[in-house]
Amino acid sequence: MQLQQLVYFLAVADTRHFTRAAERVHVAQPSLSQQIKALERELGAELFSRARGNIALTDAGEALLPIARRIVSDTEAATQEVQELVQLRRGRVRLGATPSLCTGLLPDVLRDFHTRYPGIRLVVEEGGSRDLVRELASGSLDLALIVLPLQSHDPALDATPLLHEDLVVVTAADTPPPWPGPHVEVAELRDQPLVMFRRGYDLRELTVGACRAAGFEPRLAIEGGEMDAVLGFVEAGLGHAVVPSMVAGRRPRLRTTPFTAPGLQRTVALAHRKDAEPPRAARELRRVLLQHVRDRDCASRPGHPPA
Repeated sequence: MQLQQLVYFLAVADTRHFTRAAERVHVAQPSLSQQIKALERELGAELFSRARGNIALTDAGEALLPIARRIVSDTEAATQEVQELVQLRRGRVRLGATPSLCTGLLPDVLRDFHTRYPGIRLVVEEGGSRDLVRELASGSLDLALIVLPLQSHDPALDATPLLHEDLVVVTAADTPPPWPGPHVEVAELRDQPLVMFRRGYDLRELTVGACRAAGFEPRLAIEGGEMDAVLGFVEAGLGHAVVPSMVAGRRPRLRTTPFTAPGLQRTVALAHRKDAEPPRAARELRRVLLQHVRDRDCASRPGHPPA
């Protein structure tokens, strides 16, 4: 039994006329009649009574009619569902990102994506890079924004560097500047009270590593927070923190001091599994994200005003 045969059968059942049925489905009348006869042979019963030119459903035809309608309807619904996904009218993207990227980079990106594709549901998982890599490996995420280098190399992971971000020191804006100049050396953090992220946090590892490379252990005033908590503690005057520049710029109650050149940087990468191509909606989010980063880079270059 073929789907097209059921379509022809429904056309005849609705019009009770072979010629008009053929016109409805845009096929020659002899071809339609042949397909109906083939369907009847396969089912072992006549579907239409053709007495004196009057077309009527037989008992077998009456039994087949609701089933045929359901099959054709389900097929059309399935086709429409797939087309909507292909055309990005519906779907889901599961995106992982570190907390600082959720705060600094993602709001503008997700706003642009949602404006273009309002039917796509966005699911954002916030976590450290190592946790996000595990989520990718398990298939729980389609894409993840992570910080390089990873502590361990995963051969199943494809991580493409996305941007290099400057790290800065933030202090409470309503307190006196802790350093005289417009820049700060890592060595000048010695004996300064630092608000430190929880263990396993990418920024914690980077900050502690930079302090140790400068020959000292950081003095921790508070530790164990996530991004919003750390920024809130700094705003309250409880200590200083090393954070990404894009996060610091969104908090007017913070004073931002860049490091002396070459400064401190981190590399943000977009990762997905090598053995599984992300779904169409996730690929489109990746395109929007890459375009956003390119536009941001162009806007930050001298002689290129923001778009």
